[in-house]
Amino acid sequence: MYKILLAITILIVVSQTAKTQELVTDRPDQTESSSTVTKNSLQIEAGVLYGNEAKNTRTQILMPTTLFRFGLTDIIELRLGEQIEFNENKLNSSSYFGISDLELGTKIQIFKKQDVNIEIAFLSHLILPTGSDSITNNKFGAVNKFAFSHILNDNFSIGYNLGYNYFGFGKGDITYSTVLGISFSDKLGFYIETYGELSDIKDFKINFDTGLTYLFKPNLQFDLSYGAGLNENLNYFALGFSWNIN
Repeated sequence: MYKILLAITILIVVSQTAKTQELVTDRPDQTESSSTVTKNSLQIEAGVLYGNEAKNTRTQILMPTTLFRFGLTDIIELRLGEQIEFNENKLNSSSYFGISDLELGTKIQIFKKQDVNIEIAFLSHLILPTGSDSITNNKFGAVNKFAFSHILNDNFSIGYNLGYNYFGFGKGDITYSTVLGISFSDKLGFYIETYGELSDIKDFKINFDTGLTYLFKPNLQFDLSYGAGLNENLNYFALGFSWNIN
């Protein structure tokens, strides 16, 4: 925990007034933004995650998690997600390493008006069974969600998602998330979030996470986040960046 506090302190110390933040990202929180990237620009969002589950008996390292977002039009973006995983189970001394299944998708902004304080977007990803043998689900799947956001004032905003995922077995999962974003300055932002799912349409899971974002340049942002389960035994720590190439 002291490493997290040290990193937060460093980010606050180096924070200073700069240009108004224009970069809108889908990381580090679990809530997808209701905005699409600008037309003909490529946005790369990547990071490293270290997590534990079941009283530290299962460990997961994702390095990197990578999302590519390309602005096809003013309201449509194309998306490609991929990650490298290392998983270890200390109970049976097993571990595996490889590439996850590929995710191809799109985000479409379906509502945005200058005089109305709400934005709405729809996201859909197709999961292709292309991953390593020890990681792939060996089935096609889909991730779908609606993303909503409201700007409360110059310093506060809220966003929330509601979705449905299906991975080729069971009944699928209903997912949800709600995030409160706070701007400390034009460079430094903070968020706190609750998220989870109704797994297989019967097991309700609720978690929380929090983190900081630091806008190093108008098109480059660094982030730091920590999350934990509220009714399940898990926690994670992540570092990452988002870079827009216009």
